Amino acid sequence: MAGQSWEARDLARIAVFAALIVVLGLMGPIPVPGLPVPVTAQTLGVMLAGTVLGGRRAGAAVLVVFVLVAIGLPVLAGGRGGLGVFAGPTVGFLLGWLPGAIVAGWIAHSGRLTWWRVLLGALVGGMVVVYAVGIPLLALVGGLSLTQAAIANVAFLPGDAVKVVLATVLTLLLYRAYPPAFPDTVRARGAARARA
Repeated sequence: MAGQSWEARDLARIAVFAALIVVLGLMGPIPVPGLPVPVTAQTLGVMLAGTVLGGRRAGAAVLVVFVLVAIGLPVLAGGRGGLGVFAGPTVGFLLGWLPGAIVAGWIAHSGRLTWWRVLLGALVGGMVVVYAVGIPLLALVGGLSLTQAAIANVAFLPGDAVKVVLATVLTLLLYRAYPPAFPDTVRARGAARARA
């Protein structure tokens, strides 16, 4: 792919992963006692967008979801949408999706697509970055101390760790089963490795 231009299939991939993030919001949410932030499957979609599409395209997919939320469509877990979502206690986790997806993609696609790059990308982008944005904003909006917000989020660690593993397995299975789902650069690296 020359320069920074995207082809129609890139736009299709972006749309598919934006839709995946939305669909995963239909699963749940599972409320966490004492916390205004529920457990959702949408971060799995964010991780997958990064590990499959790479940073730029994954960021674009998340931005599409943000636009849908902003115009009021009920695309977040629990059927939430509208500008009010960007002022609620979950705003930091929502906003963390953008850099999280970008970082996950950047790490996973920084070389040949390997299990450890995909795992590291999903872990750092999908958990570390999302938490780094989400916890401080939860503390600010929720009237908690940073320590209280961080401790409250310990409940999410096991589920998010499972999502990291799922994102890794699903990404690698998809790569083996349907390489055209991935950008040309990833497929080119895989073909070069196969010839070597």
